[in-house]
Amino acid sequence: MKILGVDPGLAVTGYGLIEENRGKLNLITYSAIHTHPHQEIQERLRHIYDKFDEVFEEHRPDACAVETLFFAKNPKSVFQVGQARGVIILCASLYDVPVSEYSPLEVKQAVVGYGRAAKSQIQYMTRALLALRQTPRPADAADALAVAICHANSMKMKRLIQKH
Repeated sequence: MKILGVDPGLAVTGYGLIEENRGKLNLITYSAIHTHPHQEIQERLRHIYDKFDEVFEEHRPDACAVETLFFAKNPKSVFQVGQARGVIILCASLYDVPVSEYSPLEVKQAVVGYGRAAKSQIQYMTRALLALRQTPRPADAADALAVAICHANSMKMKRLIQKH
C-alpha cells in the first residue's frame, strides 16, 4: 500500500510517500512545496494544488494521510492552513484516494510512542523506521513522512482488530 503523508501549510507543505508491504515500510519520495507570501492567496493555493496533482498522477497513492489543524495564537494562519488542507483533500478526492486525518498528538504517539515527543525525537524515529541514512529535510517533509508512518501503523492495528 502506497501512503502519501502530508504536513499542510500555506508557506510550506511537506509531503512524503512510503510503501507499506507486509509490515515493512519503504521510502518512495519526499519533498516540500513552497509558496511566496507576496503572491495572492488563490495563486498560492493553485500552486499547492498543481504540485499535488503531479504527485497523485505520478505516484498513484492508495491512501492519503493529512495532519489536522492545531489551535494557534494567530487565527489567520490557522485559516490559511485550513485552506491548504482543503486543496489537498480535494486533490485526493479527484483521484479517488481515501483521506485520513491525524492530530499531531496521534502522529507523535504512533511514531515515537509518546504524544509530547520533541520534533528531534520524531525525526530520529522517522529516520530509523524508514532505515534512512540521514534525516529528511526540510522538517516539513520529515513531518509528512511521520504522518504517513502513523497511517501505516493505524491500518496495521485495524487489520489486527478485524482478525479477532
